[in-house]
Amino acid sequence: MDKKIVSGVIALAVASLLFILMLPDESANGLDTLPWNISHPTPDTTRVFGVTLGKSTLGESENAFRLQAEISLFKPVGANMAVEAFIEEVNLNGLKAKIVMTVAIPQEELQGMFGRGLRMNSTPSGKRITLTPDDLDRVRKAPVASLAYLPAVRLEEGVLIKRFGAPAQRVREAATGVEHWLYPQHGLDVALGDKERPVLQYVAIKDFELLRAPLLANGATLK
Repeated sequence: MDKKIVSGVIALAVASLLFILMLPDESANGLDTLPWNISHPTPDTTRVFGVTLGKSTLGESENAFRLQAEISLFKPVGANMAVEAFIEEVNLNGLKAKIVMTVAIPQEELQGMFGRGLRMNSTPSGKRITLTPDDLDRVRKAPVASLAYLPAVRLEEGVLIKRFGAPAQRVREAATGVEHWLYPQHGLDVALGDKERPVLQYVAIKDFELLRAPLLANGATLK
């Protein structure tokens, strides 16, 4: 083979490798993307994963995760409707997880979205509605109210205590036996099921009682 051709092939291979190395990493790294790095920009707000709950819009939150969420309107049985934004998998500091965000939109506005819905799927727990493009645009401009982090690995209780400290209160659901570790100072509820991976739910501090009240009404406080 001609030396010029060989040199050209090598040069092309090196250029391709450099291009691949320069592509953006699909994972997000840094202190701001750790689940226990919670801050409060104001006394009433909570910031985690680069999202300030009650202030950051869903569109801004998608940019923070560098992923687009799957958005739907959920109408549960016997409860208020809510818009949910689901991200199947994020990679934060090497920790894979699912993310579920709820969006702050008034119930009367959600009723209109329900009526305009394109499709409806029934589930055992309620109905899930596909929104119109215009309503999806509205949702992405609305603030995120809560964020649930579902890690792909089980976090042991010792790790949770090391990272978050002892919970201010523990509540066990009567129906499911799921135990909730409550951290009102963080705006955090850690749900622990038997041999299940935990669910970490974050809300703005001012909204923490909205999260705690149903748990107390349907569960028992543990010592």
